[in-house]
Amino acid sequence: MDLYFSPLSCSMATRISLYESGDAANFLEVDPKTKTLVGDGSDYLAIYPLGMVPSLRTDDGQLLTENAAILQYVADRRPESGLAPTEAIERTRLHQWLCFIGTELHKGLFVPLLGKKTPAEMKAYVLANNLSRLAYLDTYLTGREFLLDRFTIADAYLATVLNWTQVIPSIDMGLYPAVADYLDRHRKRASVAKAMAEEVVLWQAERARHKAA
Repeated sequence: MDLYFSPLSCSMATRISLYESGDAANFLEVDPKTKTLVGDGSDYLAIYPLGMVPSLRTDDGQLLTENAAILQYVADRRPESGLAPTEAIERTRLHQWLCFIGTELHKGLFVPLLGKKTPAEMKAYVLANNLSRLAYLDTYLTGREFLLDRFTIADAYLATVLNWTQVIPSIDMGLYPAVADYLDRHRKRASVAKAMAEEVVLWQAERARHKAA
């Protein structure tokens, strides 16, 4: 498999999940600014015209896109890993959390706040209207270790996006102690710690590359 990723983006959830399952993939870095592959300079848009990550090339050559879909594919390759439930209701709850993370947190809250070109008025609007998502999550996570009854791909995705709060000072994590504790615990999990350590180095190289350009 080939995983197309950008450092510390949502694609890191797939890296975490691969480390959890013990599966293997080639990690192909996409420069988010130039949309080229860092390794050989080839055009990523020729692979996926929208230029977004992650995308995944399967062993039989099919290209998969969309984070939640890729995460489920990775989990289903190694069902013994327990990264995705097989029972109907629990699988539906997994879908529920993947949708919540993808729409309410990733796109609804974090993308506008991380955007360098997002107007200040829009950021203020997003904070005023969407912090309720973190409050809801904080209530849910109180007394819980995982989103379901064990670590799943939803936790890999949630840890990835919550990590972005470190560069968003407008979000006071002190208001969400259960969420902050969840992130702190998962950052210490072996798969998460390994993925973050590797991608921080790549992200720093990316910043240096853009600064020099």
